[in-house]
Amino acid sequence: MTSAETAYLFRHALLRDAAYELQLPADRARLHELAFFLIEEAFGGRAPEPPPLDAVDPPPCPPHRTDSIAAELAEHSRLAGGGEGEGTGVLCTLYRLYLRRAAEYLERAFRPQAAAQAWQSLSGLVAGAAGGECQRRAGVVLAQAGQPVAAQSAFMQALEMAREVGNRRGEGVALGNLAGVYRETGRVDQAERTYELSLAIAREISDRRAEGAALGNLAIVYYTTGRMEQAERVFEQALAIHREVGNRRYEGIVLGNLASVYQENGRLDLAERTQEQALAIAREVSDRRAEGIALSNLAIVYHETGRPERAERIYEQALAIHREIGNRHFEGLQMCACATYLALQNRPEQARECWQSGAAILRELGDTAEFERLKKAMRQACAKAGLPPLDETGASGGDP
Repeated sequence: MTSAETAYLFRHALLRDAAYELQLPADRARLHELAFFLIEEAFGGRAPEPPPLDAVDPPPCPPHRTDSIAAELAEHSRLAGGGEGEGTGVLCTLYRLYLRRAAEYLERAFRPQAAAQAWQSLSGLVAGAAGGECQRRAGVVLAQAGQPVAAQSAFMQALEMAREVGNRRGEGVALGNLAGVYRETGRVDQAERTYELSLAIAREISDRRAEGAALGNLAIVYYTTGRMEQAERVFEQALAIHREVGNRRYEGIVLGNLASVYQENGRLDLAERTQEQALAIAREVSDRRAEGIALSNLAIVYHETGRPERAERIYEQALAIHREIGNRHFEGLQMCACATYLALQNRPEQARECWQSGAAILRELGDTAEFERLKKAMRQACAKAGLPPLDETGASGGDP
């Protein structure tokens, strides 16, 4: 495009904005209201109301043709006069409806920043426990996108809002999420204490589903800190609860974690079978994040059982999924694990490149505990292959 064409487009954008600003506020609002109803009708009419945010174990939000333009509809309804807090008018109701649907759609589309912004905007428009749940959902997508500082802030707000309205279940769930940030940023002791608080609340209110989730998370801490017997026992308790309540998604997640314990203890055949079960469930319930993690772990098993070509192929599939959904934490873990594999294959340059990229991600996210474990494995692999240790700078032997 020539500079003249660029200038032409720029002038027309200015003219458009100037024409818009010349409209009286009431006229602009009516135009936005008209645009809202025309667009909504063109996409199949009014979307159904999603399940209540403060419901216990709500069903998924039913899809609708307007979902892809829900953010646009929310903005038109806001500018038409609907962005007035917890107002009861039609446009206020429509603004909340499409802002919620936009948040759900953006989350499914792996657009975490936009999804978190929509959830946090909605948080200020709904009362009681629902507002805290909006903040918690924002924290979840930020944590999965590798933004622990922003995620921690959202979870802290969710926790505070749950306590303000006496929502014990919401308090317990928010504590569990907050503990996850502590764990993934190397604050393992704090994570363990916070998971224990979450577990105590789940048992106090007799919420078996939340109890299973808390036990599974606590077992991860035991695994991370080398308490394998305790980790295995608690994973099995969590698995039994998930099967009891029919929580298929978390059943698959716990199976994958349990397989890692089997692998750590040298029970590789059992680890492979269990990880394959976890992968099958992740695909059954369409959980791309869990699918990527299961593939990562399965690749390690193939590597350790002498199937390098298969391991490399699965590594690549897992890495593609982690990048697709913006799972920065597991992208970093995957690249460091892949570097170890490449070192053992006597491919030092590729190994170093992988290690540098993965280490940089984990360092950025502050996951010091998991990084130290991976660094130890990398150094053992390099020694076995007769190579100098890898580091972030490309020199041998240095710490990152």
